[in-house]
Amino acid sequence: MQASGQTIAQDLLAWYDASARALPWRAPPGTDPATLGPDWPYRVWLSEVMLQQTTVAAVAPYFLRFTERWPTVAALAAADEAEVMSAWAGLGYYSRARKLIACARTVVALGGFPDSEAGLRDLPGVGAYTAAAVAAIGFGRATVPVDANIERVVARLFAIRQPLPGAKASIRAAAERIAPTERAGDFAQAMMDLGATICTTRTPRCLLCPLREACLGYASGAPEALPLKAAKKAKPLRRGRAYWIVRGDDVWLVRRPPKGMLGGMRALPDDGWNARGDGNGGPGDILGVVRHGFTHFDLELEVVVSKVATGEGEWWAQSQLDSAGLPTLFAKAARLALGP
Repeated sequence: MQASGQTIAQDLLAWYDASARALPWRAPPGTDPATLGPDWPYRVWLSEVMLQQTTVAAVAPYFLRFTERWPTVAALAAADEAEVMSAWAGLGYYSRARKLIACARTVVALGGFPDSEAGLRDLPGVGAYTAAAVAAIGFGRATVPVDANIERVVARLFAIRQPLPGAKASIRAAAERIAPTERAGDFAQAMMDLGATICTTRTPRCLLCPLREACLGYASGAPEALPLKAAKKAKPLRRGRAYWIVRGDDVWLVRRPPKGMLGGMRALPDDGWNARGDGNGGPGDILGVVRHGFTHFDLELEVVVSKVATGEGEWWAQSQLDSAGLPTLFAKAARLALGP
């Protein structure tokens, strides 16, 4: 018979007290969020937005730079949007950065972050997961944010065999059954840590797991088979060109339109490729090709030498391109053009 939800929560929290990861946006286990000051929900929210579809290792230095430059939500709300987009460069999924600014400005207008899950859901760019995470970790509210790590832990713990994404409702209901009313933030972060370090995707370290005895997936002998996932559709391949336009030691950079892919970012001029179709091509000598994966398509981008500076832009010193805030795709293209 599987252990009770209370026992599972107690075992998990005891493990977390001894094994919690030290992360720049974390408070020590057992800390009451109410004692962490008015800027604590801001740090939780910022980290959760950055961590969407991005690894902890990639996010940590960005989080430290952001909170040093904009230590409060009011500071971020007052920031120049172009500067925020530039500071975000390299994290990917740039619509998150635009929504970040809009949300910060809404929070300041409200006088602070709402302290309920429902209130947080009303903020720009805040979905169900982020609202639950900020409510639990930022305010200690009794709710469970369910990310990919927690989905995996819960699907294995209860041997939920319905494929994702259809299983999401069953997984959430199971997570809520074992969630404690106290230490909600610690419980959520303990589940995240368990999924990230023990209950991993391919080779779960079951012998080190504090929930091994309660885990129906472990009892089945094949926990790594869960959660079941529907077959992925192949992503389309798009093709385009980026233009390397040089004047002396400078290269021509443009500012992309504020809406759309990589909106508001500095970039090399291109031929209009997008998620729905290839670019229209253009003359020039091809230096090489860079490849980049977006959420819904893959891109092969030819880097082409051109002589005509088109569009609104600015000349930027080639030696200072690292400070231009180019998104990853165009940083790859620039590295190819600059050569070894």
